[in-house]
Amino acid sequence: MTKAIFYHNGEHLLGFSLIGHTTDYDSEEGRLVCSAVSSAAYLTANTITDFIGNDAEVSVDDGNMRLKLSKPYESSQAVLQGFKAHLEGLSEQYDDYIAVNMEVQHNA
Repeated sequence: MTKAIFYHNGEHLLGFSLIGHTTDYDSEEGRLVCSAVSSAAYLTANTITDFIGNDAEVSVDDGNMRLKLSKPYESSQAVLQGFKAHLEGLSEQYDDYIAVNMEVQHNA
């Protein structure tokens, strides 16, 4: 299962972490969910850093991706909200493959 965590400070989204691979990657649904999550995550990160120009710490490792904004731009908020809504929709449809959570960052 992929776990998606969105970080916020009560006012702004500050980033996200994706942890783990879809456990049943051999199934058609597993491949679909894995591809959808990966594609949307890269689109989100690239849009925020390369086109909006918001500085962010981005790390990618096998089965994990993390993005943390240095300062939340308004336009980046819209992109992160769209990404979060996309993953929540996938989670509703494919709840065996992805879970979405929110965590408050007190030091942000």
